[in-house]
Amino acid sequence: MQQAEQTSAPATTPKRPGHGAERAGAQAPRHTPARISTLLTLLLEEPISLYAAAVLRIGYGFLYFAFLLREFPHRDEIWGPGSPWTPALAKELFDQTGWASILTLSDSRAYFEVCYAAAIVISALFMLGWRTRAVSVLFAVVVTSFHARAIFMTDGGDNLILLMALYLVVTACGRRWSLDARRARLRASAGKTVLLPLDQASGELRRHLRDARLTVITVLHNCGMLVIAAQVCFLYGSAGLYKVQGASWGNGTALHYALNLDVFQPWPALSAMADEHDVLIAITCYLTVLLQVAFPFVLFGRLKYPVLTTLLGMHVGIAVFLGLPLFSGAMIVADAVFLPDRFYRYLGQLSRRVVPWADVRGAQTPTAEAAPQSVHTD
Repeated sequence: MQQAEQTSAPATTPKRPGHGAERAGAQAPRHTPARISTLLTLLLEEPISLYAAAVLRIGYGFLYFAFLLREFPHRDEIWGPGSPWTPALAKELFDQTGWASILTLSDSRAYFEVCYAAAIVISALFMLGWRTRAVSVLFAVVVTSFHARAIFMTDGGDNLILLMALYLVVTACGRRWSLDARRARLRASAGKTVLLPLDQASGELRRHLRDARLTVITVLHNCGMLVIAAQVCFLYGSAGLYKVQGASWGNGTALHYALNLDVFQPWPALSAMADEHDVLIAITCYLTVLLQVAFPFVLFGRLKYPVLTTLLGMHVGIAVFLGLPLFSGAMIVADAVFLPDRFYRYLGQLSRRVVPWADVRGAQTPTAEAAPQSVHTD
């Protein structure tokens, strides 16, 4: 009996503490390659946030189009040969900063007028999404040139538009809600894809080249959208941390001083009325700092929706009370990058219900997305 108990003892011996944890730890690294594979699949095979990219294209194209039209009566004093900041002074600054502008290539007034008209047309075409891949480059050149020509006439909004115009060059921002997307859908529905008779080797080579091109476009688009999101997070975070260091934001009086500056009083009576509510101004100061500092940390949960809604109200208030519509519009459009595609698809469905004749289905057709010619729609 004793020998039998001794023989059966190993079967009933309790496991060492932490034995299960060791097995779990041994299996944990196996999940890491799977996560890396999922990340690479997301980065390489499927473009992300196509609707958000389209909203950025439409938003910034419209903002710059409206900006150029608004400043049309003052174009010569700001960017033209009659500006106090002459082309010669601008070129001298370019030698120090490395900037460049097509507006300084000639001092002719006729040349400037042609450039200004071309800038308005390019902004409109970029907004509409016509030949977006090429027009996005032209739009970036226009924004850079006008920004560099009058670099001291900025309010922060055109700085952000400049950055976004450069980032959007590498994105597929013309695949949704654009003339390019509509053209691709019409071609796909009409069956205009023609397959030429090729030998097997040539057809295989073309297929590999097409797949490689699609992969490059997808990677550039995804990286561009991630950089845009990171830029907005950095903007909000740095602005909030900068405000924390200021005494006027700490005691809730920063907006009081801003409302009493002549340069930020488009409607003095409205500014004076808002300045009468001391408690509300202090709460707005504290809420502004809190939202900006917390913004990068709430993007991965549902809390981002009330935060984005509050920021929308804040930017509308800046546009109305401080007279900075371009800056507010640029920030509102930038915030759109954090909204999911299902939200924009719902907006598209809602617009078709409200306006039945509006055809915004352009690139939602699966055939248009899968067709080889859809590569050329952005």
